[in-house]
Amino acid sequence: MQVDTDQTAPGIFAPVIENPGARGRVVLVCEHAANAFPAPWGDLGLSTDQKNAHVAWDPGAIGLARGLAARLDAVLVHAPVSRLVYDCNRAPNMPGAMPARSETYDIPGNAVITPQERARRTAAIYVPFHAGLHALLMDRVALGMAPVVVTIHSFTPVYFGKPRLVEFGVIHDADDELSRNILRQALDQTSLRSALNAPYSAADDVTHTLRIQATPYGLPNAMLEVRNDLIATVQTQEAMADILGPVITAAVDGLGMARAG
Repeated sequence: MQVDTDQTAPGIFAPVIENPGARGRVVLVCEHAANAFPAPWGDLGLSTDQKNAHVAWDPGAIGLARGLAARLDAVLVHAPVSRLVYDCNRAPNMPGAMPARSETYDIPGNAVITPQERARRTAAIYVPFHAGLHALLMDRVALGMAPVVVTIHSFTPVYFGKPRLVEFGVIHDADDELSRNILRQALDQTSLRSALNAPYSAADDVTHTLRIQATPYGLPNAMLEVRNDLIATVQTQEAMADILGPVITAAVDGLGMARAG
């Protein structure tokens, strides 16, 4: 077991940016793309199976996000480190940023974290991730590209022993227009069991990225959640991208139409 959370400065883990020259409006964000546990944190006391489980990342999300980026001509920004080391969709003062327990899993390496270690992880992972995303968005705002922020997540079919019947969830922060457009298109175009603010909502503190990156600037935004058994393979990730690409396109095209009418 490697549990060492109070070492010297770990360096900077910059966000990964793919397709930076994309011309589409949509900016895709995948905060839980990776299950990497780099030095100096080691494996946080987790087994290989635990590091591969949904507790450490969002299985299938990065494959889906890449498929959508190709179909939407969208730039994709994703985190390079497991959310158990630092969850980039959580503020530094939120318990879920470096959780000691997640669902039914204890995280030994997060059981006792000093304030200094919390600050080191924040500086190494959270700050560069959001600084990089912010810089990209502001560049696109300045260029008149009118960016739309869509975060891509997956969720487990069973949570605390209870099955989840929803297959596709659309979550909004303060501005619900894009989310409602996406839900409407999903219901019209697909057979997915879709719902608004499921299996989570902003009340569960899951819209941090939207709240700090999109809402203050009036950028249309939404958080998408796909049940991970539906995107467990490369083939199903591509198939889901085929399904959701036209949904997102139509939803973005429809922005402002209700107000205009």
